[in-house]
Amino acid sequence: MSPYDVVVVGGGPAGLSAALMLGRCRRRVLVCDRGEPRNQRSAALHGYLTRDGIAPADFRSAAQRELVPYGIEFRCVAVKGATRERDGFSVTLASGEQARSRFLLLATGVKDQLPEVAGVDECYGRSVFHCPYCDGWECRDQRLAVLGHRAVPLALSLKTWSPSVVLCTHGKRIDAAARRRLAANGVEVRTSRVARLAHVDGRVTGIDLVDGDRIPCDAVFFSTAQHPQDSLAARLGCVFNRKGTVNTGTLCNTNVPGVFVVGDASHDAQFVVVAAAEGIKAAVAINQALQHAELR
Repeated sequence: MSPYDVVVVGGGPAGLSAALMLGRCRRRVLVCDRGEPRNQRSAALHGYLTRDGIAPADFRSAAQRELVPYGIEFRCVAVKGATRERDGFSVTLASGEQARSRFLLLATGVKDQLPEVAGVDECYGRSVFHCPYCDGWECRDQRLAVLGHRAVPLALSLKTWSPSVVLCTHGKRIDAAARRRLAANGVEVRTSRVARLAHVDGRVTGIDLVDGDRIPCDAVFFSTAQHPQDSLAARLGCVFNRKGTVNTGTLCNTNVPGVFVVGDASHDAQFVVVAAAEGIKAAVAINQALQHAELR
């Protein structure tokens, strides 16, 4: 087995940011990434100062290049499991290889559950989105639709970006108070079930309802459940909260000694810039723990 100070599981902004700082601390780091990022179907990421509008793939490539001078080992491989040992962890890679490390940093992210509506998959990332902070500006002043009976807050928030918003509850009822607030803010509500999204090459043109009506729209936002990309944190015994993300401390530490969780898998503020910052926080905490063990 190869000894590492830290094995980072996940090569997104959180994991790569942590690896960069750990490399600058002269730590031996292995980054394992299976190559299935949450934003792989997005045209661009936004809200990251100096990198606003960059394609996610270009962002990852640039980040990986910045790791090279620090001797960070990056491997495109999944991590199948990890077990605690007396002085760290034994990590099993999908290749069958084993790696030993003092600390384990999980940056595996989450996966969005797409609405089960025909056409959504073809349009996701092009004209179907889940985050108005990420894609609202590009859809400003367009005809927007929202899918989901639990998406009242999302529908209301989209009024910031467009005066034309309609909420499609897909056959579900919403309470009278919510209806009144939506009406007061100019949000139309349609309760008929959705048959499909009409689109041309992934660009939404309308929502077809089972009652035969079509709602013209230019973009669709949705609010559905999400789940962790990987079960490794759960298998290690990390405690989860009711939102389905790992409970972490102020330094991104977990209830399992030596295990840190950063990025979308740990908090609900799911932005690239936040994930990168959490990676730095965790890296500093890990380096300080290593220093405590090394220094008299």
